Amino acid sequence: MSTWRPKFITFDCYGTLIDFQMGPAARRVYGGRLSQPVLEGFLESFRGYRLDEVLGAWKPFDEVIANAVARSCKLWNIPYDPADAATIYAEIPSWIPHPDVPGGLAKIGGTIPLVILSNSMTDLIPHSVVKLGAPFHAAYTAQEAQAYKPLQQAFEYMFDSLGCAPADVMHCSSSLRYDLMTAYDMKIGQRVLVNRGHEPGVGGYGYTEITSIAQLPALVGL
Repeated sequence: MSTWRPKFITFDCYGTLIDFQMGPAARRVYGGRLSQPVLEGFLESFRGYRLDEVLGAWKPFDEVIANAVARSCKLWNIPYDPADAATIYAEIPSWIPHPDVPGGLAKIGGTIPLVILSNSMTDLIPHSVVKLGAPFHAAYTAQEAQAYKPLQQAFEYMFDSLGCAPADVMHCSSSLRYDLMTAYDMKIGQRVLVNRGHEPGVGGYGYTEITSIAQLPALVGL
């Protein structure tokens, strides 16, 4: 097990640290209206369209969600109401950390600077950071970078803001598609997959896999 000590440990926020409730929020909105097969198909389309929406020019995250809902509704022949997308988006500030997060971060915070790079908005991220149980050196958002992950521009904004090189950083995420594939391409010093069961593992991207933030301190000798 590596005990390399990075200059910064950087994190994806939603899904990795905060329990990502976008799918469950959509299920709460649409669950009483759709048959089970249509609901499950709709939720899978909603997940895929969210990724597609962040691959182009930056737009506010509420537009990302609204567009992904609208496109999913069109695909599944469901009436689209913007209020439904707004209801889903409005849940984000209420999301809480995974149970393993505060304790694991507390063992590192104060020794190695902790940083967030999130596909979020500047008015949303403080609601999450305050719940994490450890001091964060910085929390950068897609709004500030004017780009969403997995685009390299988002990571470049973080490196420029921190005044460091990719090789100086350990980046932790529960998503290969949004974070760790790009982290591999950018030669980030160490990549850590926090396996929350969101995506299947993919060999060849040189990451260390853990199942809990409680396992993270051991990777840096703490």
